[in-house]
Amino acid sequence: MRHTFADTVEIDLQRKLQRPSPHELRCLYDQDDEPARRTATRQGLWIAVIVYLLFSATDLLMIPDVAPYTIVARLMVGVVALAILEAQYHLGAGIKWLDRTSASALVLGYAVWVFPAAQTIHSHSLSYYMVFGAIFMMGANLFFSFRFGLSVASSSAVLFTFLFSLSIFWPGKMYVFAFGTFYVSCFVFTSYVNWKLNRERYHVFLNALEAKMQQKEASERGEALLRMSNTDYLTGLANRRAVDQKLRQYWDDWQETGRGFATLLVDVDFFKKYNDAYGHQGGDRCLIRVATAIKAAVEPYEGFIGRYGGEEFIVVAPIDNRQAAAGLAETIRLTVEKLGIRHEERRDGTSIVSVSVGAAFTREQNGEKLEKLIHEADRVLYGAKASGRNCARVFDPSDPESSDESENIAALLKIAIHHDLVSLVYQPIEDLASGRHDSVEALMRLKTLDGNIIPPSLFIPIAERTGSILELGRWAIRTVCRDLLADNHVQTASVNVSPIQLKTPGFAASVAAILYETGVAGSRLAFEITEGLEMEKHSEVLRCISDLKTLGIKIWLDDFGTGFAGLSWLRLIDFDTVKIDRSFLHDSVSVRGEAMLQDIIGLIRNRGPRILVEGVETSVQLALLRTMHIDAVQGYHVGRPAPAELYHRRPTSGAKSLPV
Repeated sequence: MRHTFADTVEIDLQRKLQRPSPHELRCLYDQDDEPARRTATRQGLWIAVIVYLLFSATDLLMIPDVAPYTIVARLMVGVVALAILEAQYHLGAGIKWLDRTSASALVLGYAVWVFPAAQTIHSHSLSYYMVFGAIFMMGANLFFSFRFGLSVASSSAVLFTFLFSLSIFWPGKMYVFAFGTFYVSCFVFTSYVNWKLNRERYHVFLNALEAKMQQKEASERGEALLRMSNTDYLTGLANRRAVDQKLRQYWDDWQETGRGFATLLVDVDFFKKYNDAYGHQGGDRCLIRVATAIKAAVEPYEGFIGRYGGEEFIVVAPIDNRQAAAGLAETIRLTVEKLGIRHEERRDGTSIVSVSVGAAFTREQNGEKLEKLIHEADRVLYGAKASGRNCARVFDPSDPESSDESENIAALLKIAIHHDLVSLVYQPIEDLASGRHDSVEALMRLKTLDGNIIPPSLFIPIAERTGSILELGRWAIRTVCRDLLADNHVQTASVNVSPIQLKTPGFAASVAAILYETGVAGSRLAFEITEGLEMEKHSEVLRCISDLKTLGIKIWLDDFGTGFAGLSWLRLIDFDTVKIDRSFLHDSVSVRGEAMLQDIIGLIRNRGPRILVEGVETSVQLALLRTMHIDAVQGYHVGRPAPAELYHRRPTSGAKSLPV
């Protein structure tokens, strides 16, 4: 059974590492840190042999008559033991063999010394000298890191060797009793200490192993979350966030090396009708088939594909001329058409699913703005849809039907405030705990001189590019404070703030001046910021946000989960509220979508800010969010955007009073 991306991520998030059995743990412990233990054992035996040979001087002082024999025996055991150990070490023998060699060297080292020594005529000196034999027992139990069984075996051999040597050297019953008791006591004490050390080492190993497994689980979960943040849960393609990053890489490469690329926007025709006719599950299956087909079609072009919106895809390919871009666009269109997915609800003469494609490629006229290239592709895409759909177009600056109108809009923005072409509407935000609508979001609207509405998605990027956003932003903040906050018509109002404004010196000071002018406390104002492509590189943005928080202004993260919001921003900024993009709520009709929404809520909740979900359009969605204990919601079911005058007539209590 083939899993979707969402299934894979969910499996990764819920998967637990299998814990080893006790037998496996013991085997792992025996193998634990073997290279370090091999080195330590090798060094330990070298030191032990050197000290062992140095005691030859004591033989000359204490038992000079048999010293030549004991010294020769010491040399033989030491040289042979080191030779065997070095051979094992260089041949890659395991730690068990090195430990056994070292233990055998300790036992033999004691045996070949004690029996010649017992032949001495200096029995009085030897009676004291015999106490040094306990060093061999201590070496077996304490100086080397032998496992308990091997240490007990080797120290027992030393003990029995001593007891056997008494048959040759017998100073007296009291001596035998005293020294025998001493050796037995040493054996018991050192064996107990070795057992404690091995037990402690085993517990340390278990703790370290558990820490490693937890770290691995955390790492795998982090990788799954990272994949989730960069991948569209339905199609498995790159999501908007990953697409934005890839686009920036292509753009930077073009700026530095001159290697151009083409951007193609692909929109599934009449997809809403398809969803209505065949249901959301049928729509999901359709998008998956289309995404898979487009991905296969662009692979020969070394193209990159992502899901840019609900039914919109984006393709980026290393193509820098009109003919090649047109060829790829037509290939994509034909590929989807050949799928033959039935779509009986179109009623435009076509009964299968098709796509419209808009393409643009890098030229010197693009200047230094990536957004302009995307806008060009978007313009010709809408031109293709207006031409009857199921067609592909490439941006042509000389074609009046696809020419860029941004200059006209830019000129309009310069006079918008003075000619009352720009206005604000306010959409209520409901606090789920109290059910009150004490907060609103200010939304900017723009119209032309003849009254036609220009969508924010079109004029806001142009305002940012031309710098008009600075004046519009100050106007919006002042208007919100004056129209709603100064007279306490609402408790809190949020205003969208562009990264351009945050990077402008003196922005926080201008906000402070507006608050002073209108007599509004900063705590009643919230700024919604959306992560721009390059914002993380600008430390002045973070300083500006810090200054705004000093004024008491709340900082909200907007559109979390889309291409402009990232997990890194939750680390960089202490947000008061995080707004989850509406697409995750709308996808929650499926089990996978609901699980994805729940995971995102859990991720944000762990960071601490309040959670607001956008796009609530039905009572079912609202009920779902109540079960998830969301702090606040926003959407047409809660209330539609309305002018300030409607809020002036609301009760001061902030209770629900707006039509939904």
